[in-house]
Amino acid sequence: MGKISIITDSTAYIPKDYLDRYGIYVVPTILNWGSKMYRDGVDIAPTEFFERMKTDPVHPTTSVPSIGEFREVYAKAAQNAEAVVGVHLSAKLSGTFSAAEQAVAMIPDKTIKVVDSNSTAMALGFVVLAAARAAAAGKPLDQVVQAAHGAIPHTGVVLTVETLEYLRRGGRIGGAQAFIGGLLDAKPILELRDGRIEPLERVRTKKKAMQRLVEIVVERIKGQTPLRLATLHAAAPEDAAFILESAKTQLGSVEEAILSEVSPTIATHTGPGTVGLAYCAGI
Repeated sequence: MGKISIITDSTAYIPKDYLDRYGIYVVPTILNWGSKMYRDGVDIAPTEFFERMKTDPVHPTTSVPSIGEFREVYAKAAQNAEAVVGVHLSAKLSGTFSAAEQAVAMIPDKTIKVVDSNSTAMALGFVVLAAARAAAAGKPLDQVVQAAHGAIPHTGVVLTVETLEYLRRGGRIGGAQAFIGGLLDAKPILELRDGRIEPLERVRTKKKAMQRLVEIVVERIKGQTPLRLATLHAAAPEDAAFILESAKTQLGSVEEAILSEVSPTIATHTGPGTVGLAYCAGI
């Protein structure tokens, strides 16, 4: 015993080598497409997802994994562990966190703590990794939980989307609703703020949007150490690589730089062409 297991959900889309290194368990969120149900990152990968999106007139929807599915993964993670820490997608964006809490209540004989990251994608991923590093260092449960909570105010994500239509359809548009009808050919710059997607600025072209979102992140975190960055993209790898290199050049010293995709579940709500930059600074 003595080990503390870490769990997250697939919206974090943490690269596999990190999952393997820290033994992180992942509960796949659910993608519903036509008459079929897919487990995010298990039954459908981003490449397949975007190829189908180009031709399928039916738009996918997402749903929260069942409480039973959460219970199964949490029970497995707890089998050979002293305790378990779960870090999940913002409760303001999904019922995922609530389902995790309900599942944990069904395993009263195990020591389990669940943390609302107030975020998603690799901003969530950085909170998960903060907990995982603390666990790997042999820290006690309270310090592993504190590592997760402590990382939340130091992380964020700024992004741009091709259209706000996907966010509007899924009801995740938050304050960016104010941009609808006034964008014309302009591109919105958005951020996850207090667990919701909120507007920052709008600019004329996607290239300017990408440049500006890098500037925003650099303004926020320059001079802090250590710095960790992760791009996120929905079928836009070249744009993501451009953003990551631009940020690294402007910041000078970056401890970790990850080129990451968004999960199909997140891409359902943001749409193809989405690109962004997640960060964790100063911890």
